[in-house]
Amino acid sequence: MSDTNNRFLITAVVLLGLIYLLFPILMPFLSAALLAYLGNPLMQRLERMSCPRPLAVTLVFTLIFTALTATGLVIFPMLEQQLSALVAKVPSMITWLKEVALPWAQARFGAATTVGAEKLQQAVQNNIGSASSLAVGVIKTITSSGMAFLTGIANVVLVPVVTFYLLRDWESIVDKMHSALPRRYEKWASGLAEEVDSVLGAFFKGQILVMASLAIIYSVGLSWVGLEFGILIGFIAGIVSFVPYLGLIVGLILACTAAVFQVYDASLIAPVLLVFAVGQVLESVVLTPLLVGDKIGLHPVSVIFAVMAGGQLFGFTGILLALPVAAVLVVFLRRANDQYKQSTLYNEN
Repeated sequence: MSDTNNRFLITAVVLLGLIYLLFPILMPFLSAALLAYLGNPLMQRLERMSCPRPLAVTLVFTLIFTALTATGLVIFPMLEQQLSALVAKVPSMITWLKEVALPWAQARFGAATTVGAEKLQQAVQNNIGSASSLAVGVIKTITSSGMAFLTGIANVVLVPVVTFYLLRDWESIVDKMHSALPRRYEKWASGLAEEVDSVLGAFFKGQILVMASLAIIYSVGLSWVGLEFGILIGFIAGIVSFVPYLGLIVGLILACTAAVFQVYDASLIAPVLLVFAVGQVLESVVLTPLLVGDKIGLHPVSVIFAVMAGGQLFGFTGILLALPVAAVLVVFLRRANDQYKQSTLYNEN
């Protein structure tokens, strides 16, 4: 191996090591890069319409953060209201479990389910009984740590600032990366970058729209059938739907549980199942084919493994990055497979 290759390998290892060490502080920069990536096509379209670049940057930046702010102002008050209602209902849930559910289970199944109603009630009360002060406790915990509080504030401020600069200099950054490529591999690397860009664009734009659409469908449907916490559960089910079937499973468990505790019987279960059935049909037949298509090409098992691996290695940030990274790896594997199919090793008799 030549000295140049050795230096390149050492540099790559050092960079990967630095990224791993700095990963906990990368979230605002990754968020800003995602927003700039999503906003860049619109900015290019404005420039093609003879809009000056500074004005295009300002318009796209304003549009992005106006949309995010408006979404937050609409969603978060509703979620907070539903969470407060859920917390207020915890005592009645505990009472029903103690006085109805546990005696019924013990009468039906006898000693097999003698779990000790008093012990179970005490355990639930110890863990959930103070849920009414959960929000206050979280705020106190955050504010009690000056560094954690300042870090959170800094992240909120950093995201729009970094997004603005990345939007302004996106083309310049891409041009510099392109000019740094070895001339020998320029054509190959450019084609690979275009394919990666196509896959990532399809993933981010399509999958985010699918998640938002499912969140709206589930929230509206569950609220329409009379589920008290329909907006909260629909929001959660839509957000986690980036993992195949996870949104459906989580949503069904939460919705069916909430339905039982709301009316204390199974009368709401059938409408809840209908809402999720309609959501799954719309996702399979309309949303995913229309918004995502087949550009990503990730098998459901690969998606589940990627999300679990990302969470294991890098926590919540790793979960968010798992699918984009997996989509990029798929592009590399496709290229490697094409080269292998053209090699003498594959074609040799």
